[in-house]
Amino acid sequence: MIRLIVTFCGHREVPDRAQVRGWLTDVCERLIEGGATEFYLGGYGAFDRLCADVLHGLKRRYAHIRLILVIPYLNGALSAEGYDETVYPPLESVPRRYAILRRNEWMIQRCDVLVAYVTHGWGGAARTLAYARKKKKTILAYGE
Repeated sequence: MIRLIVTFCGHREVPDRAQVRGWLTDVCERLIEGGATEFYLGGYGAFDRLCADVLHGLKRRYAHIRLILVIPYLNGALSAEGYDETVYPPLESVPRRYAILRRNEWMIQRCDVLVAYVTHGWGGAARTLAYARKKKKTILAYGE
């Protein structure tokens, strides 16, 4: 079986939460059926929380999947509860204000597939999506 690594990018706000949840559940289930085993999650904002929630639910049926929280800071502000592992990329020399951007780039460099909820062209999610396109990653985008 092919081993796929999946990561996510999306906005801090998710106004159409129920619709996005349904889409996200379908996408994640198809990815798992297609060989996805590792999911890199950011842990900030409504979309990140929704991804974690959907994957925690799917993990009941697909116990082999691994949920990995990728943290941008070492201050421990994010709870790692419910994740299989926590990873801190080599960001020690990155100024704090760029840590999330660099963490997102690190996740994109390592993933096979990006699942994106990006509804406008500005901000961190849009920048991460543009970086994934530049790196020629497979992208599953909401609304496409």
